[in-house]
Amino acid sequence: MILGFQFIVCTALIFFSGVKLSKYGDIIAEKTGLGRTWIGVMLLASVTSLPELITGISSAAIFGLPDIAVGDVLGSCLFNILIIPILDGLGGSLPISTRAHHGHILSAGFGILLLGLGGISIFAGVRVPSVGWMGLYSLLFIAIYLLAMRMIFLHEKRRIAKLVKEMAEELQHQHISKSRAYTLFTLNALIIVGAATYLPHLGERIAEITGFGQTFVGSILIAVSTSLPEVVVSLAAVKIGAIDLAFGNIFGSNLFNLGVLLTIDDILYAKGPLLSSISGNHISTAISAMTMTAIVIIGLTYKTTKKPLFLAWDSWGVLGVYVINTFVLYAMR
Repeated sequence: MILGFQFIVCTALIFFSGVKLSKYGDIIAEKTGLGRTWIGVMLLASVTSLPELITGISSAAIFGLPDIAVGDVLGSCLFNILIIPILDGLGGSLPISTRAHHGHILSAGFGILLLGLGGISIFAGVRVPSVGWMGLYSLLFIAIYLLAMRMIFLHEKRRIAKLVKEMAEELQHQHISKSRAYTLFTLNALIIVGAATYLPHLGERIAEITGFGQTFVGSILIAVSTSLPEVVVSLAAVKIGAIDLAFGNIFGSNLFNLGVLLTIDDILYAKGPLLSSISGNHISTAISAMTMTAIVIIGLTYKTTKKPLFLAWDSWGVLGVYVINTFVLYAMR
C-alpha cells in the first residue's frame, strides 16, 4: 500500500510539473522568438525527457539496474508513439496525422534507424566492440542524433515563411517577465528531476514484490510514468492548434532518448557495455517501437480523412502493436 502511494505521488509530481513546463516553455518560445516548431523538437523534447534522463542515471550509476534504465528508454519511445492515438481520439473529426506536416517523417525515420541499431546491439550482446567500458554503438548513437538535429534544422529553414508568421503572432504573455518564466521553468524541471530520481528504486521494489521482472516494469510501468510530461505537453499543443509542436515533441523526445540518453546511461554504467548487460527481451520493445513509428509514417504520407470507430486506421494500428508488445513482455517476464 505504502509502495503504491509513493509511486502515485512521484507520478503526480511529474504530471503536474509537466503541465507547468509546457506553459512556461511556450512563454520562453514567445520571449526568445524561437517559435513553437523548433521549441517542440529541441527544447520541449529534451526537457520532457528529463524524467527518462534522471531515471536512467540513477538506474545505471546509483542502483546498478541496467534493465530498468534501458527498459525506461525503449518503453518511453513506445509510449510516446502511443500518444498519437490519444491525440487522435481527442483532436476532432479529422485524423491527427492528416493535420500534421509530412516533414515529421524525417525525425520519425531517424527514430526507426536508432531503434534498429539498438535492437541489433542488444541481439549481438557481448560480441559488440567496446571502447573502454562503453559499447561502440554509443558513439554511433550520438553521431546520428547530431546529424538528425542538423538535418531537421535545415528542413525547418525551408519552412521559414511559416515560422516567421508564427513568431509574428500577437504576444500572449506580456504580463510574465522573461526572468520569471525561466525561474518557474527551472523550478518545475527540478521537481520532475526529484520525483524521477526515486522512480527506479520504486520500480525495483515493485518488480521484486509482484514478480513481474525489471524488463516488464521498466518498459511499461516506469516508462509510462516518465512519459507523462510528453503526454501533457502534446495535449496542450493540440488544444491550442499547434499540431506540429505536438508531433515535434513526440519524435524529438524519441530521438533524444535513443541518441543521448542511451549514450549517457552507457557512460555511467561502469560494469561494461550497457546493451550487453540486459535481457534480450528488450528487443521486443525496440521492434514494436519501430513498427509503431512505421505505421505513423504511413499515416503521415497517406493522409486519410476518415476515423472509423473514433480513431483513424493508423491510430488503431499503433494501439494494437502497443497492446501486443505489453502481452509479449508480460509473457516473457
